[in-house]
Amino acid sequence: MDNITDLYELSPMQQGMLFHSLYSPESGVYFEQRSCKLKGNLNISAFKIAWQKVIERHTILRTAFYWEEAEKPLQVVYNQVDLSWIEENWQSLTINQQNDKLEEFLQADRQEGFDLNQPPLMRCALLQIQTDEYYFVWSHHHLLMDGWCNGILLKEVFSFYQAGCQNQSLFLPTPHPYRDYIEWIQQQDIAAAETFWRDKLKDFTAPTPLIKKARGNRQEAIGTTVSINSEQQIKLSVDLTTKLQNLVQQNRLTLNTITQGIWAILLSRYSGENDIVFGATVSGRPANLPGVESIIGLFINTLPVRVNLSADDELLPWLQQLQTQQIEQESFSYSSLIDIQQWSDVPPVVGLFESLVIFENYPVSIDTVLQGWSNDLQISQTKGFERTNYPLSLTVIPGAELSLRINYDSNRFESATISRMLGHLENLLQGIVTNPQQKVCELPLLTAAEKQQLLVEWNDTNCDFSKDCIHQLFEAQVEQTPDKIAIVFESQQFTYKELNDKANQLAHYLKSIGVEAETRVGICLERSEKMLVGLLGILKAGGTYIPLDPAFPEERLTFMLEDSGVNFLVMDSGETFYKTSLHHVINLDTDWELITQQSSENLPPQTTLENLAYIIYTSGSTGKPKGVQILHGALVNCLESMQQKPGIT
Repeated sequence: MDNITDLYELSPMQQGMLFHSLYSPESGVYFEQRSCKLKGNLNISAFKIAWQKVIERHTILRTAFYWEEAEKPLQVVYNQVDLSWIEENWQSLTINQQNDKLEEFLQADRQEGFDLNQPPLMRCALLQIQTDEYYFVWSHHHLLMDGWCNGILLKEVFSFYQAGCQNQSLFLPTPHPYRDYIEWIQQQDIAAAETFWRDKLKDFTAPTPLIKKARGNRQEAIGTTVSINSEQQIKLSVDLTTKLQNLVQQNRLTLNTITQGIWAILLSRYSGENDIVFGATVSGRPANLPGVESIIGLFINTLPVRVNLSADDELLPWLQQLQTQQIEQESFSYSSLIDIQQWSDVPPVVGLFESLVIFENYPVSIDTVLQGWSNDLQISQTKGFERTNYPLSLTVIPGAELSLRINYDSNRFESATISRMLGHLENLLQGIVTNPQQKVCELPLLTAAEKQQLLVEWNDTNCDFSKDCIHQLFEAQVEQTPDKIAIVFESQQFTYKELNDKANQLAHYLKSIGVEAETRVGICLERSEKMLVGLLGILKAGGTYIPLDPAFPEERLTFMLEDSGVNFLVMDSGETFYKTSLHHVINLDTDWELITQQSSENLPPQTTLENLAYIIYTSGSTGKPKGVQILHGALVNCLESMQQKPGIT
């Protein structure tokens, strides 16, 4: 215990991260890794000492986390901690072998993670590949610090390094400890925060759904992590970026507001929902905390953003309202996401949201620090790797070319889906600058290639289909397989020839009593072998059939008979309704002996593809059923397309 100098509680974000880290199956959750290539006369000893001095300056870098046998999780600050430093020499390897070994090293480093009980939760590796060339890898757990700190920390490292190279001492002002922030949090009004978030999330009960692979789960439980982390990125043109910057300046908006707005629109278009919730990171650095801008530690917090969209929303007023909402939330940005979840109506096992928006706008960026470092060293191939427990996150990085990066779980999302998503985001941004006065619902989503595919390729349905009507196609099948079983019903079964013969006899009978092309013939039968005989017989005779469900009320059936102009009705003894105004009622039970006296030969074609095959009545959702007329050509086209997709044998 002599080496322990301080004990204090965790910040809200640390509480959430610790929770996920402990209950996550992957040690790499909330892992951050930076790598680059160094070329030049590197003073390895001075470089290592510079990193050690930074650890000695900042309490958070000497911190471990304890939760076992403690009422609340605690941060434990050690007085002295030695930097975990790895050096390896790969000069004997070929370039390809070095590249492969680097990827293996980076992957193994991510898999190793960190033991949260053992400080420092940070390590460095220097991998020599030539006399004056190295790969440098810096890894740390996200519990220690956020992206705001990276540039500040590296700037201090390089300052100590340059002083060391010149055998000079460097004295920097003593930084404020991270504990100051924890004490500030403990002074905040939790009751007011609870009231705010309960009102903000009232009646929201389920996370906004995301498009994902078919095998992906509908929702991920809290504690599950990204299994396979993948990344895609695009950079907007200088022209589009400049137009966006001008737009936000003219309308007193921020790029962060635009970012959250287009993400909400994208989720709404993808999910079909207008009440959208996603996560967004906030800096979490209170302006009234002295020295907060230079404190190394985890201030960033993740908060839910709830956005409502309607067809009448004008774009600019809607964005301004979203920005006002952001400002309101700042007063309660210290709230723990775990607490917010408990204050909501969303079950805790599914989480408030599945996607995250990160807007990186740091006062000191890593790129700026690297560009301004020693002229003696060239720094290239800078890469970053971060992992969170969210399956989908959008990171927006300002610059002359605005950068959009999506990190995603490739177990749940196809690469092509993410590519389309980035294209859609760019289209939405282009739409905003092209016409800021339009409505939100009018913003274009599809790319030019997708419009071409949608309007031309997918609409190119022209294909050859049969020139014969459906009953003629059936007759052709009879010729091919006359003795195969065509229908089985209860104890009855008919071959193709037997079914065709019976349908022909009915068709000849119908012709003899006046049925011709497009004569309206009602058919009211239960599902049975009689129904197929009746349908085929009507079509062979040239008639247009109107199906009448015996389960319908008599009033509805009577309306359908009168509305369709039916003069002939095919039924059996089980049905008793019909109007005396009908020309003929054919009872397949009592009239069958008469019907069987007719010829069983196929009739000459009575109809073409342009004739009506049947009239089907809608369910009557408007209060009155309506008959829809279906041509023989449409029926054949539909059935033959179904033979191709999904495939009917």
